[in-house]
Amino acid sequence: MSCHIRIASDNARFGQPEVSLGVTPGYAGTQRLVQLIGKTKALELLVTGEMIKADEALLLRLVNYIVSQDELSGKAEEIVEKIKTRSPVAIGGVIRSVNAYFTDGEDGFKKEVKEFGKCFGTEDFKEGTSAFMERRKPEFPGK
Repeated sequence: MSCHIRIASDNARFGQPEVSLGVTPGYAGTQRLVQLIGKTKALELLVTGEMIKADEALLLRLVNYIVSQDELSGKAEEIVEKIKTRSPVAIGGVIRSVNAYFTDGEDGFKKEVKEFGKCFGTEDFKEGTSAFMERRKPEFPGK
């Protein structure tokens, strides 16, 4: 649940069965599940300890994609290859902005404005806008 993008095989099962062992989930399991799928369904899964199948996990937005086991690595590589063509500076700003939404005492909107402003003047911004104007793919230096 702590991954940014989650891919599951079509035969995967998900759950937090700890209550059947007499213990609460640890390592932020309760917090992340609520953040990802909402309080109502998360609470149901947490207090029953029931497992769900991959198709339900997709409907609940617990995972981004479902593929066959044979396609797991390929799908992950496809996503990574796409991300690698984007600005590392901008990606870092996006992740920090999204994480701010879930951080107590932090204003995600203010964080987004700050991260947006930090991008201007970077080599990545210059490369991205130049590539757009020149109708070519950018080659971001990550600076």
